[in-house]
Amino acid sequence: MNDTLKIFVVEDDPAYTKFLKYVLDLNPDFDVTCFETGKDCLKALYENPDIITLDYSLPDISGQEVLEEINRYDANIQVIVISAQEKIGTAVELLKCGAYDYITKDEDTKNRLLNTINNARKNLSLIREINTLREEISGKYEFSNSIVGDSPAIQKVFKRLEKAVNTAITVSITGETGTGKELVAKAIHYNSPRSDKPFVAVNIAAIPSELMESELFGHEKGAFTGAATRRIGKFEEAEGGTLFLDEIGEMDLNLQAKILRALQEKELSRIGGNEVIKLHFRLIVATHRNLAEEVQKGTFREDLYYRLLGMPVELPPLRERGNDIILLSRFFLKSFTEENSLSEIRLSPEAIEKLMKYNFPGNVRELKSIVELAAVMADGDSIEAEDITFNNASKENNFLYEEMSLRDYTFRIIQFYLDKYNNNVLKVAAKLDIGKSTIYRYLKEMEAELN
Repeated sequence: MNDTLKIFVVEDDPAYTKFLKYVLDLNPDFDVTCFETGKDCLKALYENPDIITLDYSLPDISGQEVLEEINRYDANIQVIVISAQEKIGTAVELLKCGAYDYITKDEDTKNRLLNTINNARKNLSLIREINTLREEISGKYEFSNSIVGDSPAIQKVFKRLEKAVNTAITVSITGETGTGKELVAKAIHYNSPRSDKPFVAVNIAAIPSELMESELFGHEKGAFTGAATRRIGKFEEAEGGTLFLDEIGEMDLNLQAKILRALQEKELSRIGGNEVIKLHFRLIVATHRNLAEEVQKGTFREDLYYRLLGMPVELPPLRERGNDIILLSRFFLKSFTEENSLSEIRLSPEAIEKLMKYNFPGNVRELKSIVELAAVMADGDSIEAEDITFNNASKENNFLYEEMSLRDYTFRIIQFYLDKYNNNVLKVAAKLDIGKSTIYRYLKEMEAELN
């Protein structure tokens, strides 16, 4: 923030104008300009004052009208109303309309005014800091910055996201663990008209089911044992912004019914309370599960499923994104070296080849971890193949590194997809583009070998 504070004084009494200017000019950091009428002040708003002291009773238009026009121009301008009126109702109304403070004209005006300007200056500094952070966050989550890749698979995602940002449609994000579902949710929020409002994320899988209702809906003091104070739930916290419910497929059926009602009615009551609270937020949900299949199994409500479906966005696994692996690796490597004040490190051709052959069951999250570890392990300015380590859990699934016959590979591939899709033979057959009879034959042979 600039050290000089630009202040407009709007006052029709020449003697009082002289008094205010004298008081303010005592501070060399204050750049003071005076106006006799409200209209003259409004015409000069293009000069972007930081603070305006405003007389309530002006000869041309009322102080309240001037205040409303200032707020329309820039709500961050701090307006201090100075008036001979001592009516509490007038002061309250002006504060509701956006005035920073209301000061009466008396013997203590000088001290009150200087204290108020000092506080308003701190408030301005905070507002500008918040706005700067919002701009940084918004830039960070621009699609091109937050979701790295140019593969056809990820380009389809970009097109979906571009359609989603300017509407309030519910977005349902699906994809394997580690594909970046929360990152996509944040990108939608920070590229939308709601970007200056809260982004509230809740991981359903991380919160015990018995606590989830209170977490989402909030509770009143004394609603249950241990409820010592009122608590605002995540639904209320997201007011005007975006609520992101991650791993929505893990929610139990009883809570699903309550969530459905809140979303349908767009209102809720805290646990133990009667007050009806209206809901105004954009909903984004994510899951690694196939909710349609969960509906068929009876573990997810069909009516809630259709309420949440909205615009589906399916994130491709990393193994289907081709050269995005290289782009992401370089992106993570650059970010890691900058964050840790390290010299520039590059990936050797052999390291790239090793990464490209890997299956990445942990997806983008796993790649980030692998690259960062490799940067630490590397000697010099180049990551070599031997610096890249795949964790044990990943090796169990990444059977392509094992030396097996084609027949054994086929067994493992079929078994992998059967496990992934809960032994749904039809789906596995479709995914692998083979007949059901082929799967049954292999299963029979596998069973015979085990016996």
